[in-house]
Amino acid sequence: MAVALIVAAGRGERLGMGNPPTPKAFVAVNGRPMVEWSVEVLSQVCDEIVVALPPGVTAPAGTLGVVGGAERSLSVRNALHAAAGDPVLVHDAARPLVTVELAQACLDALDARDLDAAIAAAPVTDTIKEAGADHVVARTLDRAGLWAIQTPQAFRREALERALSQPDEVVSAATDDAALVESLGGRVGIVEAPRENLKVTTPLDLALAERLLADSRRC
Repeated sequence: MAVALIVAAGRGERLGMGNPPTPKAFVAVNGRPMVEWSVEVLSQVCDEIVVALPPGVTAPAGTLGVVGGAERSLSVRNALHAAAGDPVLVHDAARPLVTVELAQACLDALDARDLDAAIAAAPVTDTIKEAGADHVVARTLDRAGLWAIQTPQAFRREALERALSQPDEVVSAATDDAALVESLGGRVGIVEAPRENLKVTTPLDLALAERLLADSRRC
């Protein structure tokens, strides 16, 4: 029984919607709270959905809400403790353009490729340079083989539990749950995803997401 954990605990200051800011996952996108777009899709591939939320916020209909942590992976840990399913699909509510096909492809890859985790990602197309604190370029990286990591990310429950059971300071420092699995020797595979599966961080991202959702005929 697959379970989806949706991370929706972010405050969203960079989005700048309201004063105090509306939690990012609950900013309206084409007339609906952003998180509801992900709930609609993931409910088609998972039997249970747990949403990590800011304190005092009500969970979307049909989901179980838990209070998120101070950092992203701590929110995932809280949500996992409240969930019973295996495998586990972790997704950021700030990616409202997730599709059924992408979520299912991540879940299917676990068994098909004998993986501990299968993560959505898009190949890097920009030239990437590394610079120091003085903003002087140190080197240009070879972008062949570089991927921009997205969500959803599918995990075998045991692998994710082991990764998140590390000390709080280790879990808090992670920007990506798959990196925690990697650090323990887990086998993590890439599932190619469309660049349209963008993360809404700024007002420009929000405007683009609204346009893409309208064009996708999901509205």
